[in-house]
Amino acid sequence: MSKLDELMVRLCPDGVEYKPLKEIARYAKARINAKKVNNITYVGVDNLLPNKQGKTESSYVPTDGRLIEFVQGDILIGNIRPYLKKIWLAEYGGGTNGDVLVIHIIVEGLESKFLYYCLSSDQFFHYDMQYSKGAKMPRGDKTAIMEYKIPVPPLEVQREIVRILDNFTELTAELTAELTAELTTRKQQYGYYRERLLLFEEGQVEWVKTSTVKKASFWLMPATPKFQDQGIPYITSKNIKNGMIDFDDVKYISENDYQSIASNRKIECNDLLITMIGTIGEVAFVSNNTKFYGQNVYLVRLDENKINRRYYYYFFTSPQVKENLISKKNASSQGYIKAGSIENLCLPLPPLDEQKRIVSIIDRFDALINDISNGLPAEIAARQQQYEYYRDKLLTFKEK
Repeated sequence: MSKLDELMVRLCPDGVEYKPLKEIARYAKARINAKKVNNITYVGVDNLLPNKQGKTESSYVPTDGRLIEFVQGDILIGNIRPYLKKIWLAEYGGGTNGDVLVIHIIVEGLESKFLYYCLSSDQFFHYDMQYSKGAKMPRGDKTAIMEYKIPVPPLEVQREIVRILDNFTELTAELTAELTAELTTRKQQYGYYRERLLLFEEGQVEWVKTSTVKKASFWLMPATPKFQDQGIPYITSKNIKNGMIDFDDVKYISENDYQSIASNRKIECNDLLITMIGTIGEVAFVSNNTKFYGQNVYLVRLDENKINRRYYYYFFTSPQVKENLISKKNASSQGYIKAGSIENLCLPLPPLDEQKRIVSIIDRFDALINDISNGLPAEIAARQQQYEYYRDKLLTFKEK
């Protein structure tokens, strides 16, 4: 029999009393001058983190007026869009605004961390959403929240449950840190070997300019067409990231505008798109969808009789090349590089067979890193689900 089981048998054999939150806590009433808080001690709804991840420093701090004061041990809950599950157990005092509920315990014999664990359950947030008001920006019903029933076992039982959940939280955090460190190490190793594969001694291979290994290249010329809800996707540099073209957040133009703007600058499969304004040097290959247009992007169509396109991509996305491009950025407010920065970019050009061999090795490294990167969130999510399950089990009692 575990210590918790022994305590339950000895201290609450007939079950545990459940009480409405209003009988054990209230909303904080005290106020604090805004001048007394800073980016650490001011907690707004925007710097409470979703999914019960606590809080971060605030990027905005009010400078005048009176704020709701919270003290160490109070529980802060984001009251806008309760489905975001924003909650934090105050580790120190500070101030907040009306979009954050401050739960302050008013009875003895109740551990603040035990109450925090009760209120950070999915069961509570489901209840909160049930009674929330508003469609686009729902808010929790403060009166209904105070009716939510909380189990109140004896202090010894509360403290043992808190100890168990604290240990589980710590173990989960340690595992997450270990997995993240493993991923970081593998990425460093990958980066090192990738750079070694793309590094050649002087005279070992021919160095050529991009302009000598292309079939065609041109700007996707900026234009100001009339945008509409559906039609031909119109991307900008922000839609190119992580080697992909993101079509989820784009504007659309009509077929007629597309034909007029694109003219003889039509995009083809396997074309390379490079961002030239704002975020410099993001790269993506065009895959299936070739009927789109955009701006602030340079297109390079490689001659694959001369160069393997993935070899070019891997060289182009290496840190030293990206740094080289950024160093050529114009000092204007937006910041841009000229087409010549791409056309005149020199790269080592080993024979095609050697290019393919290098690509094959880097592809395997990429696959390994992607497997780890994809597996990490899944492993962390599994641990979190396990934690949520045990927490709910530990906080569920036979009602007296």
